[in-house]
Amino acid sequence: LRELISNASDACDKIRFIGLTEPEKLGEGEAADLSIKIEANKEAKTLSITDKGIGMSKADLVNNLGTIAKSGTSSFLEAMQKGQDLNLIGQFGVGFYS
Repeated sequence: LRELISNASDACDKIRFIGLTEPEKLGEGEAADLSIKIEANKEAKTLSITDKGIGMSKADLVNNLGTIAKSGTSSFLEAMQKGQDLNLIGQFGVGFYS
């Protein structure tokens, strides 16, 4: 459950970050209300977790899905040395937090 909430938080952070330079992607009013909702259905014995963030692109999936504890440290340092965009979101693994 913690992992799913953490992933939802990352998705909200990602759209918030994109919204800084592309406000139309974030939207306005209720659409821009970044939230995470957890709903319990006792009858179905389920929990539903819904976020208003943005997911991974196809390139993100290809690069990261199925990767266990991949560290983005070397990629980050390489980008820093080249003076590239230092977007930290998702640079240090996919969903492995302690």
